[in-house]
Amino acid sequence: MSDLPLAGVRIADFSQALSGPFCTLLLADLGADVVKVERPGTGDDSRSWGPPFVGDTAAYFLTINRNKRSIVLDLKSEAGREAASRLVASADVLVENWRPGTARRLGLGHEELTARHPRLVYCSISGFGADRSDPGYDQVVQGTSGWMSLTGRPDADPVKTGVPIGDVAAGMSAAQAVMAALLRRERTGRGGYLDIAMQDSLVSMLVYHAGNYFATGRSPVRTGNHHGTVAPYGTFEVANGLVNISVGNDRQWERLCTALGRPQLATDSRFSDNQSRVVNRDALHKELGATLSSMTRQAVLACTAEAGVPAGPIRDLAEVFTDPAVQDRMVLEADHPRLGTVRAPGAPWRIDGETAGVLRPPPDLGEHTAEVLRELGLFPGS
Repeated sequence: MSDLPLAGVRIADFSQALSGPFCTLLLADLGADVVKVERPGTGDDSRSWGPPFVGDTAAYFLTINRNKRSIVLDLKSEAGREAASRLVASADVLVENWRPGTARRLGLGHEELTARHPRLVYCSISGFGADRSDPGYDQVVQGTSGWMSLTGRPDADPVKTGVPIGDVAAGMSAAQAVMAALLRRERTGRGGYLDIAMQDSLVSMLVYHAGNYFATGRSPVRTGNHHGTVAPYGTFEVANGLVNISVGNDRQWERLCTALGRPQLATDSRFSDNQSRVVNRDALHKELGATLSSMTRQAVLACTAEAGVPAGPIRDLAEVFTDPAVQDRMVLEADHPRLGTVRAPGAPWRIDGETAGVLRPPPDLGEHTAEVLRELGLFPGS
């Protein structure tokens, strides 16, 4: 894609694992020059988070580090700190997700750097905020934020989401805040300090669950694959598997009843409006189950499609990534010089009809050290 929105913006990326690298992945896909700083020898921890591996590099790392340049710096050495200082001076944005206090010990704390470089946007990502030193990993934060209490069947233990949503939410929140800060800088000439917490990011996404708690003073309970305040809205058994059916209003409910050959359900006083359907959810599911259990998944989906009722299958990733529409819109292929073709989900946006592509494959450890140090005037021949 030509004329990427963040072309010309440099990111000094001192982050590793997932929350920080996911943030900088989003920024890199928008055209930013992300210089990923890694420790000597092992680099980002996620390089070894496998199996599976592609060659000697974990698939985990390859998925979230395209369009970046990797340099190796020993931040405990004088030479490493000098290179880091010059990199920060050349950057528009710094992103780090060290445990709170680590950046300051390395001479990279936000107070010092933003005072020295007032246009710098400094983004710190942590588990619980910069004022708390507790380490925060996704599993822990899914528990402390209330997400696990809402996830799973009502008659079973809480479970985490299959995707590390705490890391991903923090990365998305950080990328959004970085872009907002860059926009403000255009107006004021001033950068700033961004404090992004994984727990805060998840709490902000509790949406109506939080609203229900504030309205009633009671903690919402797990509802499994069904919606707490909308019905029918969830997973239903059919003759050969499961389908999701999501009825968002009374008009859709009427169309569903007609399509299933049960028009009388739409006028049944127990189900005539959403509030009644939520209160009488068990009876509603029993009535629907009597019809759906004799229909195949294909028949149900054809029926709901014709009626304009949102519904769909529950697919595994093999089904998702062999879907031609997903392949067209979301699967990126990068030609890595050492590992061959590397595939990963692409950016979830199209700008002027175009999607972000792969400008650089995921980097080998330290692949761009000499290149970047030359740019900073720290390498022979620079």
